[in-house]
Amino acid sequence: MSLPDPAAGASTAPAGGEDRILTAANLVTAVRLGCIPVFCWLLFGAGRQTAAAILLGVLGATDWVDGQLARRLHQVSTVGKVLDPTADRLLVGTAVVSVIVHGAVPLWFGLLTVAREALVSAMTVVLAALGSRRIDVLWIGKAGTFGLMVSYPGFLISHGTAGWQEPFHVVAWVAGGAGLALAWVAAAAYVAPARKALAEGRRARREGGGGTTIGGPLAPGRGVGA
Repeated sequence: MSLPDPAAGASTAPAGGEDRILTAANLVTAVRLGCIPVFCWLLFGAGRQTAAAILLGVLGATDWVDGQLARRLHQVSTVGKVLDPTADRLLVGTAVVSVIVHGAVPLWFGLLTVAREALVSAMTVVLAALGSRRIDVLWIGKAGTFGLMVSYPGFLISHGTAGWQEPFHVVAWVAGGAGLALAWVAAAAYVAPARKALAEGRRARREGGGGTTIGGPLAPGRGVGA
């Protein structure tokens, strides 16, 4: 599953260019956003579980594409900074809830995933509101996110009794178990950096720096986050 990368926000576009809307990066994000209802239709409307799982896997695997385009083509934009994390949040939320409703993942596993996302999202909002500086992404958070990105399509494609589905089920549990554990460890590991970032951000504002960067462990930006 895919989550926003705070480090991406550090990229800068050419002067006066951040008000652009029609960029390659934003087009990719818009396509990924538009694929969310397609995923839901495939799973619940057409009953094509395997196709829905493949689409979900592709959407998760290509989460980094729009961020790379934005940075390499110097197309970081205000619209992109809002659109990309919005697409990621909608994709994660829709995917997790849909797979739970479909019965392809144990309820406790899905709820732990949702709870972690809600906790870190709330932390991000609070830190942003309090003026915290940006926090660097931890590798353990990226590893956890990758594991979950692999596990949910795996759970979905392996939901059934066919013999060929069993290997996918094993992969889903291995990747999901490790990913969920690392994701929660990462959430706890951000507490100390968050407190430091908050103190530094407030100090910079008091000193009139004016350049405080809004953010937290999952600050809005492009790419795979923690």
